[in-house]
Amino acid sequence: MADFKVFLRSGHWPTLLAAFLYFDFTFAIWVLNGAMAPFISETFDLDAAQKGFMVSVPIIAGALMRFPLGVLSQYIGRKNAAMVEMSLIVVALLYGYLFVNTHGEVLAMGVLLGIAGGSFGVALSLGSGWFPPKYKGLAMGIAGAGNSGTVLAVLFAPPLAVAYGWTTVYGLAAGTMLMPMIVMWFCAKEPPDVEEHQTLREHTACLFEKDGWSFSLIYVITFGGFIGLASFLPTYFYDQFKVTKVEAGQLTMLATLMGSAVRVVGGYVSDRIGGINTLSGVLVLVCITLVLCGMAGSSVTATTLLFMLCFAALGAGNGALFQLVPLRWPLTTAVAGSMIGEIGALGGGFIPNAMGQSKQLTGNYLWGFIAFAVLAALMLLMLRTVQVRWTRTWAEKGGRARPTAALGNRGKSSLV
Repeated sequence: MADFKVFLRSGHWPTLLAAFLYFDFTFAIWVLNGAMAPFISETFDLDAAQKGFMVSVPIIAGALMRFPLGVLSQYIGRKNAAMVEMSLIVVALLYGYLFVNTHGEVLAMGVLLGIAGGSFGVALSLGSGWFPPKYKGLAMGIAGAGNSGTVLAVLFAPPLAVAYGWTTVYGLAAGTMLMPMIVMWFCAKEPPDVEEHQTLREHTACLFEKDGWSFSLIYVITFGGFIGLASFLPTYFYDQFKVTKVEAGQLTMLATLMGSAVRVVGGYVSDRIGGINTLSGVLVLVCITLVLCGMAGSSVTATTLLFMLCFAALGAGNGALFQLVPLRWPLTTAVAGSMIGEIGALGGGFIPNAMGQSKQLTGNYLWGFIAFAVLAALMLLMLRTVQVRWTRTWAEKGGRARPTAALGNRGKSSLV
């Protein structure tokens, strides 16, 4: 507790709170169609492949929004970018409430929900921007724990859809956005951690570096796995175990809550033992649990427990990877985080489609799980290869932070 008080005093905690709420509520909106997928699928009689594609549309659209919003935040400020985004989300949700009546309009609404998916890099950079390097992993873990918005979506959207109809949920969700907007406006302060007058090329330097792509591919597993599975699990539980739509949301909530809570732990542990060490353990656990989840399709209890363990690993991996990002790009964390988040979130679109195709072609979901487990194993091999260079250039052994002076110099150089 004393250490946590020192952590809070080292930065600006009201900004961290605002960043958390901003990310939490926008994340809930982003996965709204996934939470309501059993209702939408039943309304339009979708087959397995159509279900997977419908769930993946907001994920892919949100991924594509992340980098442009990150660049915008560098020019108008992260707080202003967050306010602009939340205002657009309210308009999009009102469109969903008033005008969505067909399958095609649901897909269009999925694209609009992608606006909410763009918040990631801005939220994490805003939340951690006031904190020194040795605490950035924890700060980003707290801000990133806003992916607990998934819990809000899967817990509240299904019963509200039962009571009022699933299109009404869009309208109710628009009203909830007022709270994070008010907190952001009155509590957040723009962090001072961005160098002024940088060119667009300097802002986007991570796009032209090997490290940026290495981070992005690992994030395909940790965050892509989180968002892809979180969006598809209501459909999976509903179809596989014949539970009610509300029960499917509650079972999904148990898994996603683990991932959201452990993200903070992942950042905290990575500050101490290093993000590379933490990620290595995470990827091993993800490979194992994904295969076991696919093989446990006859038991809802075993499947739920395995998903909870898998999501805990994915959450810790997200915290670990973003402990490393501000060490590698200390002056352009928002843009680097947005680019990495964009590629990683695009990976989340793989899971619903892989699951849908597996079910459509083989009659079960096993090969969808196996396909993603193989990708996780490949990313583990890549991490163990590139970490040798990382620990020689910008990180201490295992991925811990170097002294502040070294980090400052590191931010002005470029590795390829």
